[in-house]
Amino acid sequence: MKQLTKAEEEVMQLLWRLEEANVASIIGQMSDPKPAYNTISTIIRILENKAFVSHRKEGKGYIYFPVVKKEEYSNQSLNKLMNNYFNGSFRNMVSFFVKKNDMDIKDLEKILTEIDKEEEK
Repeated sequence: MKQLTKAEEEVMQLLWRLEEANVASIIGQMSDPKPAYNTISTIIRILENKAFVSHRKEGKGYIYFPVVKKEEYSNQSLNKLMNNYFNGSFRNMVSFFVKKNDMDIKDLEKILTEIDKEEEK
Protein backbone atom coordinates (compact mmCIF):
# COMPACT_ATOMS: atom_id res chain seq x y z
CA MET A 1 0.00 0.00 0.00
CA LYS A 2 1.32 3.41 -0.94
CA GLN A 3 1.95 6.14 1.60
CA LEU A 4 -0.14 9.30 1.52
CA THR A 5 1.07 12.87 1.64
CA LYS A 6 -0.26 15.13 4.38
CA ALA A 7 -2.78 16.71 1.97
CA GLU A 8 -3.91 13.32 0.66
CA GLU A 9 -4.34 12.00 4.17
CA GLU A 10 -6.40 15.05 5.15
CA VAL A 11 -8.80 14.38 2.26
CA MET A 12 -8.93 10.67 3.13
CA GLN A 13 -9.76 11.47 6.77
CA LEU A 14 -12.73 13.51 5.54
CA LEU A 15 -13.85 10.78 3.13
CA TRP A 16 -13.59 8.13 5.84
CA ARG A 17 -15.76 10.29 8.06
CA LEU A 18 -18.27 11.26 5.34
CA GLU A 19 -18.23 7.79 3.69
CA GLU A 20 -18.95 9.43 0.32
CA ALA A 21 -18.93 12.99 -0.99
CA ASN A 22 -18.43 15.21 -3.98
CA VAL A 23 -15.51 17.66 -4.13
CA ALA A 24 -17.65 20.60 -2.94
CA SER A 25 -18.77 18.65 0.15
CA ILE A 26 -15.18 17.74 0.99
CA ILE A 27 -14.13 21.38 0.71
CA GLY A 28 -17.11 22.37 2.86
CA GLN A 29 -15.73 20.22 5.69
CA MET A 30 -12.29 21.86 5.56
CA SER A 31 -11.21 24.73 7.77
CA ASP A 32 -10.61 28.24 6.48
CA PRO A 33 -8.91 29.29 4.35
CA LYS A 34 -10.47 26.65 2.15
CA PRO A 35 -8.38 25.21 -0.69
CA ALA A 36 -9.34 25.77 -4.31
CA TYR A 37 -11.75 23.35 -5.95
CA ASN A 38 -9.09 22.34 -8.50
CA THR A 39 -6.63 21.52 -5.70
CA ILE A 40 -9.00 19.06 -4.02
CA SER A 41 -10.08 17.65 -7.37
CA THR A 42 -6.42 16.96 -8.20
CA ILE A 43 -5.82 15.30 -4.82
CA ILE A 44 -8.88 13.10 -5.38
CA ARG A 45 -7.53 12.01 -8.79
CA ILE A 46 -4.18 11.16 -7.18
CA LEU A 47 -6.00 9.13 -4.51
CA GLU A 48 -7.86 7.29 -7.26
CA ASN A 49 -4.55 6.53 -9.01
CA LYS A 50 -3.20 5.19 -5.71
CA ALA A 51 -6.36 3.03 -5.43
CA PHE A 52 -7.52 4.65 -2.19
CA VAL A 53 -10.65 6.22 -3.69
CA SER A 54 -13.17 5.38 -6.37
CA HIS A 55 -16.18 7.22 -7.75
CA ARG A 56 -19.59 6.88 -9.28
CA LYS A 57 -21.30 9.28 -11.65
CA GLU A 58 -24.17 11.26 -10.18
CA GLY A 59 -25.82 13.85 -12.38
CA LYS A 60 -23.15 16.00 -13.99
CA GLY A 61 -20.59 15.24 -11.31
CA TYR A 62 -19.02 12.45 -9.30
CA ILE A 63 -19.42 11.06 -5.83
CA TYR A 64 -16.17 9.80 -4.32
CA PHE A 65 -15.83 7.11 -1.70
CA PRO A 66 -12.94 5.35 0.06
CA VAL A 67 -11.81 1.96 -1.21
CA VAL A 68 -9.19 1.48 1.50
CA LYS A 69 -10.57 1.20 5.02
CA LYS A 70 -9.25 3.58 7.64
CA GLU A 71 -8.26 0.70 9.92
CA GLU A 72 -6.30 -0.96 7.11
CA TYR A 73 -4.34 2.23 6.42
CA SER A 74 -3.82 2.89 10.15
CA ASN A 75 -2.43 -0.60 10.69
CA GLN A 76 -0.06 -0.26 7.76
CA SER A 77 1.11 3.17 8.92
CA LEU A 78 1.70 2.01 12.49
CA ASN A 79 3.61 -1.04 11.31
CA LYS A 80 5.79 1.16 9.12
CA LEU A 81 6.39 3.54 12.04
CA MET A 82 7.27 0.65 14.34
CA ASN A 83 9.61 -0.96 11.80
CA ASN A 84 11.35 2.24 10.71
CA TYR A 85 11.77 3.96 14.08
CA PHE A 86 11.57 1.26 16.74
CA ASN A 87 13.42 -1.65 15.12
CA GLY A 88 10.16 -3.54 14.67
CA SER A 89 9.64 -3.67 18.44
CA PHE A 90 6.17 -2.95 19.76
CA ARG A 91 7.66 -2.77 23.25
CA ASN A 92 10.13 -0.05 22.20
CA MET A 93 7.34 1.93 20.51
CA VAL A 94 5.02 1.76 23.52
CA SER A 95 7.88 2.61 25.87
CA PHE A 96 8.69 5.68 23.78
CA PHE A 97 5.10 6.93 23.86
CA VAL A 98 4.76 6.25 27.59
CA LYS A 99 7.88 8.31 28.31
CA LYS A 100 7.02 11.16 25.92
CA ASN A 101 3.39 11.47 27.02
CA ASP A 102 3.90 11.17 30.78
CA MET A 103 1.40 8.33 31.01
CA ASP A 104 0.42 7.21 34.44
CA ILE A 105 0.01 3.63 35.63
CA LYS A 106 -3.79 3.69 35.18
CA ASP A 107 -3.44 4.61 31.49
CA LEU A 108 -0.88 1.89 30.96
CA GLU A 109 -3.09 -0.66 32.73
CA LYS A 110 -5.99 0.27 30.41
CA ILE A 111 -3.78 -0.30 27.38
CA LEU A 112 -2.65 -3.67 28.71
CA THR A 113 -6.27 -4.66 29.38
CA GLU A 114 -7.17 -3.81 25.77
CA ILE A 115 -4.24 -5.87 24.49
CA ASP A 116 -5.34 -8.82 26.65
CA LYS A 117 -8.89 -8.56 25.27
CA GLU A 118 -7.58 -8.66 21.69
CA GLU A 119 -5.37 -11.65 22.40
CA GLU A 120 -8.33 -13.58 23.82
CA LYS A 121 -10.29 -13.24 20.56
